[in-house]
Amino acid sequence: NNWMVVTANKKASEAAARVLHTGGNAIDAMITAQLVLGLVEPESSGLGGGAFLVYYDKNTKKITTLDGRETAPLEVKADHFQDKKGNPLTFFEAVIGGKSVGVPGTPALLEKAHQKWGKKKWKELFKDAIQLAEKGFPVSQKLSSSIKKNRKSLKIYKNTKNYFLPVGNSLEYGDIKTNINYANTLKLFSRYGSNVFYSGSISEDIISTVTNVKINPGKLSKSDLLNYKVKERKPVCSFYRKHKVCGMGPPSSGAITISQILGIVERYDLSKLRYDNSETWRIIGDASRLAFADRGKYIADSDFVDVPIDKLINKKYLKFRSNKLETKMKIPEIKPGSILQRETNSYIYANSLELPSTTHISIADKYGNALSMTSTIESSFGSRLMTNGGFLLNNELTDFSFQKEKKGKRVANNIEPNKRPRSSMAPTIIFKNDKPLFIIGSPGGSDIIGYVVNSIIGL
Repeated sequence: NNWMVVTANKKASEAAARVLHTGGNAIDAMITAQLVLGLVEPESSGLGGGAFLVYYDKNTKKITTLDGRETAPLEVKADHFQDKKGNPLTFFEAVIGGKSVGVPGTPALLEKAHQKWGKKKWKELFKDAIQLAEKGFPVSQKLSSSIKKNRKSLKIYKNTKNYFLPVGNSLEYGDIKTNINYANTLKLFSRYGSNVFYSGSISEDIISTVTNVKINPGKLSKSDLLNYKVKERKPVCSFYRKHKVCGMGPPSSGAITISQILGIVERYDLSKLRYDNSETWRIIGDASRLAFADRGKYIADSDFVDVPIDKLINKKYLKFRSNKLETKMKIPEIKPGSILQRETNSYIYANSLELPSTTHISIADKYGNALSMTSTIESSFGSRLMTNGGFLLNNELTDFSFQKEKKGKRVANNIEPNKRPRSSMAPTIIFKNDKPLFIIGSPGGSDIIGYVVNSIIGL
C-alpha cells in the first residue's frame, strides 16, 4: 500500500485513492481523479479541455509524455483574434464564446493512457464520478468564490447561467449540486470510449454549442474533431544539482523554461544566500525574465515551427545567459538570446494571453509508477460555454499570439489551422539515481513555471 495521490479537491483525491487501494495503478487513478475534477472543479479542467501527461513506467524504466493539447479549427485565419482594423481583440471579445474554443483533447488522452498502461477495467473508473454527479457533491469554497468573481460573464449563456446561477443566485459553499447531464455523458464515455466526443452524439453537441451561439460564434467542424490525435512527445530532461528534471516539451513551454531558469541560477549558492535574502529573489527573478524572453520568441507547437530545444537548454548557453546576472542589480533590459539556427532567425518576441486557472494531479502507485498531469480549460470557466453534456468548453485558442508577425518577422506562436497553442503547463517528475523522487506541477497560467521553479529550488 505504498502509494500516494494529490489533487486540488478532496472528492477527487478520495476517489483516486480508492482505485489505488483496490489494486489500480497511477493511470487508473488519474482517470478517475480527472473525471471527478471535471464535476467538482469545472472552472479549472474537464472533458471540454486538454492536458499534458508525464508518466514513468517502472517496468520499462521509461518516461513517456502525452500531448492532449487542444487544436485550432481548420477554418481559422491569421486575423482570428483581430478586429476589422487589424487590432488585437480585448479579453472579453476574444475569450467569451465559441471563437476561443479549440478541439478538446482530454477525452482522447484519458483513453489512450488507459490503452497503453491501464490496469483496471475502463468502466470501473467512472463509477465514483457518475455517482457524485447523480447524488450530488458539496460545492467547494473555491468553486463558490470563482462563480462570484465571474458572475457577470457566467450570465451571458443560458446553459452556463442555469447551472452556476440557479434562480439567479450563485452556488454557495456547502450546497449539494447534481449534474445529471454530466452523469449521462460519463455513461456514454464509459460505454463507447472517446469516439462519442469526436464522431458521436457528444461531438455534434460540442459543434452546435460553439457555432450556433449568438454572441461570438466559433468555427469548429466535424473534420476538426475527427482529425484530432493525442501525440506522444519526447520528454525534455535536464540536470540541476545532480537531479534529473523531466517534463513536457512543445507545445508546452514548461519544461524548457524551467530548465533554462534552473540552468541560469545553478552557478549561485542559493541555499547559502537563503530564501529571505532579496538577492536570492533578484537572481531567480532575472533568470526567469531571461528565460521568458526566449520562450516568447522561440517556443511554439514544434509540428509547425522549429523549436531549438537542445540549444535552449544547453549548459554553455545558459552559463552565458547567466553572465547578465552579475550586475548585482536588476537587469534594465531583457532580450531573447541569440540562437544560431537559420530557421529561428526570422522569429520575433511576442506576448500571448494566458490566464491563471488549471488543475494538477500527482500520483505514485505501489507498483513504482509515477505520474504528473496538468489539465485545463484555460481561464476560469473557459469560454463560458457549457454543452448539453454538462461540461464547459475551453478558451484555449487565446493562448496563441493575436499577431501573425511583427516588424516583418514571424511570431512563432501565431494561430494556424490544426496548430496547438503554446502552454505554460509544467507537469514534472524529478529523478535521483534514475529513480523518481518528486512529482510536481501547478495551476496558475503563465505563473505555473514560477511556482514549479520555486518548488524545485526550495526542495
